[in-house]
Amino acid sequence: MIAKHSATLHGHRTSFTLEDPFWQELKSIAKSRGIPLARLIAEIDDNRDPEGNLSSALRLYVLAWVKRRADAAGPS
Repeated sequence: MIAKHSATLHGHRTSFTLEDPFWQELKSIAKSRGIPLARLIAEIDDNRDPEGNLSSALRLYVLAWVKRRADAAGPS
């Protein structure tokens, strides 16, 4: 299921849509990094391609995070 979420980034409210698995993984990443979810979203927003949108940037970040963890774990 896809859901709309909102966050305050640099004092401005913004919204984005994410599928539940991406949202859950994003929260897990923030927890594992020991930072608030809003801070992680702000970091991703600050570093995203200005031509892209925040929802896509969040999905790409989660994908890259999961791939790095899989690569670090090595072959199964």
